Amino acid sequence: MEQIGSYEAKTHLAELLSRMARGESFIITRHGLPVARLCPIDEKRTKASQTIAEIRQLRSELNIRGIDIKSLIDEGRKH
Repeated sequence: MEQIGSYEAKTHLAELLSRMARGESFIITRHGLPVARLCPIDEKRTKASQTIAEIRQLRSELNIRGIDIKSLIDEGRKH
């Protein structure tokens, strides 16, 4: 993902929007540090559906039967 300084992003916003419409994403930096991500809307939907699929895959691989949720909550409160 290409990194672009905030001044350059402001100056070339129209061009960046055109490139995002073609599927590109960008990290906006300020003083060399990442502060924002610009990405097409469709990419967000893809990432969400991909994340859901990964969660479902993980759940199918884990054996969580027999775990008492109440005891886990109580254990967390002790710390």
